[in-house]
Amino acid sequence: MRDAVLVIDLSNYSYEVEHRPDLFEKWIGGTGVAVQLLKEHMNPEADPLGEDNVIVFATGPFTPAYPLASKTVALFKSPLTGNLGESHAGGRTATSIANAGYGAIVIKGQSKKPVYLVVENGEVHFRDGRVIWGIPDSLIVGRIIAENEPGRGIRTMMRIGGAGEKLVRYACVTTETYRHFGRLGLGAVFGSKRLKALIIRGRKKYLPANTKKFREVYDEIYRTAIESDAMKKYHLLGTAGNVIPLNELNSLPTKNLQSAKFESAEEISGEALAEHNLGRRIACSHCPIACIHLAALRIPYENEPYFYKTIMISYDYELIYSLGSMLGVGSRDGLLRLIHRVESYGLDAMSTGVCLAWATEALLRGVVSEEDTIIKLSFGNVENYLKAIDYIYEQPNEFYRHLAMGIEHASDVYGGKDFALAFGGNEMPGYHTGYAAHLGYATGLRHSHLDSAGYSIDQKVRDVTPEEVVDKLISEECWRQVLSSLVVCFFARGIYTSDLISRAFEPLGVEISEEELKKKGEEIYKEKLKLKVEMGFNPENLRFPKRIFEIESLHGKLDERFIEEAKNYYIKKVREIVG
Repeated sequence: MRDAVLVIDLSNYSYEVEHRPDLFEKWIGGTGVAVQLLKEHMNPEADPLGEDNVIVFATGPFTPAYPLASKTVALFKSPLTGNLGESHAGGRTATSIANAGYGAIVIKGQSKKPVYLVVENGEVHFRDGRVIWGIPDSLIVGRIIAENEPGRGIRTMMRIGGAGEKLVRYACVTTETYRHFGRLGLGAVFGSKRLKALIIRGRKKYLPANTKKFREVYDEIYRTAIESDAMKKYHLLGTAGNVIPLNELNSLPTKNLQSAKFESAEEISGEALAEHNLGRRIACSHCPIACIHLAALRIPYENEPYFYKTIMISYDYELIYSLGSMLGVGSRDGLLRLIHRVESYGLDAMSTGVCLAWATEALLRGVVSEEDTIIKLSFGNVENYLKAIDYIYEQPNEFYRHLAMGIEHASDVYGGKDFALAFGGNEMPGYHTGYAAHLGYATGLRHSHLDSAGYSIDQKVRDVTPEEVVDKLISEECWRQVLSSLVVCFFARGIYTSDLISRAFEPLGVEISEEELKKKGEEIYKEKLKLKVEMGFNPENLRFPKRIFEIESLHGKLDERFIEEAKNYYIKKVREIVG
């Protein structure tokens, strides 16, 4: 197992390598290790956009040993929520970090000038980034760096666009071309540190302790993956295949959740995109599934008849929801143009779409004026939404400066809190399935649908008490701490069972039982929750937007009393766990 931690200090342009076998042995890797490193290196009261914030990237012991274990975990203090930030990305990042010889990378301090970092051969190079600072298009930044830094095929390249430089609180970090550390504002943390990009190259190799046993387990994982119906679904349509089913279940948030059914859902569905726009599929490093779907969009040049540029745009369910149904956009070309604009600036698509949906309804209700929004925002108006995305980056007035800080903040300033769809300060994901989904957004430690998959519980379970829902959510999130410490793609959670994980550790020279895995998940959850509380999280302050009680869901209209009982039970559980 890799036990090296690379610690980089931007304040004095120095670095050191620490070997921490105890840390990785106890906390597995990924999230488990990242939580401990964040506790060691960061003051919980640090300003998220100040010098004292810390970024931790961590991979797992199955990277790059086994298929589908190709995610990287990033932990930091979120400028969007002011609390624990956690984001996961695929691509080549995890493999490159592992092959460079590190289990984790810690970045702290703040550079005096724009820089980008290159990590290779046990060294860190602090490159002058002033020439690329100020370029708002993250795709152009990536192209410039790619032309100047060798290692195509073995390197990873993480970088920010203009949104990160402008400290938009939901700016993301793009890795390679089509993957992201999307949620909770890691891009703004990069920007605050004047860190434009991080490039990592590595060629190290690792041999398992038992080669024969390793090959047997590897083959089992690979075969199970390619024969799995669920993984075939991800290959054929990707998560975009969820659009029509969720629409039919009355669970697709539409026009700022004024409805849970979109009349144009079929037009922007995974099936329609695959039939009319799909250009190619690509995969994360060491993944046989290729669930990343790229649409080809032809854009005409002005004043040049029959002359087009063709761009490839990555799409998935969350982007279709946030920039499609949530904004009332039922045109595939319009949806893809919005996705491309968000990609260019390096914005989190979910937060951007939900913020614009709130702003649209706020304008319609007179909560804000057209003087605030500059342009008339209306559901379905792609051209004006494109301009509004520009304004979130440019921040030409007070309204867009506040909107760039998220809708929890913007609704504090302007009103419209009842229809501001944020949970724990993080904008709502795309599932209005029932109680478990919304409770999951609120109680999940990163306020994500991926914390505990409440939307899945809603579809499988009926007639449960508030206490049972909370217990199910916490139990699932505890187990997901194991997966995010390995670090395994959550799409493969049905493949990486506790039995298989235990057996997969053996050829790597590690013995761990299924029961021990479960206990480690519970311990990591507890450690993460304690850190979250130290950063200021108080479950009593959790807010549930009134809008979620007004619109029919898969479970009908939700009862506020059920949510209140569940919240009170969760408060009790937090006190029990934290002590």
